Amino acid sequence: MQEQPKGTTSTEVHEEWKERAPYQIHTRHEHFPVRYEASCHCGKVTYQLKRDRPLDSKLCHCTTCQTQHAAPFQWAAIFHKEDINFTNGHHDLEWYDPSEKTTKHKLPCKVRCKWCHSPIMDEGRNMILLFPSLIHFKSKEDRLKFEPRCHMFYGQRVMDIPDGKPKWAGLNNDSEQILEDKPINEKEQYSQG
Repeated sequence: MQEQPKGTTSTEVHEEWKERAPYQIHTRHEHFPVRYEASCHCGKVTYQLKRDRPLDSKLCHCTTCQTQHAAPFQWAAIFHKEDINFTNGHHDLEWYDPSEKTTKHKLPCKVRCKWCHSPIMDEGRNMILLFPSLIHFKSKEDRLKFEPRCHMFYGQRVMDIPDGKPKWAGLNNDSEQILEDKPINEKEQYSQG
């Protein structure tokens, strides 16, 4: 439980996240060079990105991502928290902590629109993982800057992706690399889930 600083109300402590990156809203007078714009499915949550390309971009095959995104894997691009500027709807967000299965804003957590439930990002302690499928790319060249560089948790995959990219059993560069021609071992896959 978060300790309440002296002289503040519980509402102020609860609302304090609005003033910190990645949720703070930059004013027109602040220097925030807009490189990309994005939105959730219903358009109530909109944001901008200032970095030309992500720090990294990956496809994650972990069972949590499969369940949370209702898909065989998720496409995630890593950014600094200061690289995002919400232009609308940052008060229309909700959180989910998959480790404790609660809706508290406890890091790391998943962030989504409270109206259409589109996943917006995963917020970590220092970074955010955004979902490039929400970005309104203006050119093929821009989209290619977000090209996934590897597969993570490929040992938990539900389908093979023969794309020539490095495939890691767990975290990239921190686990065994899986050869692309090694088929899914169904017994091993379902025992991990």
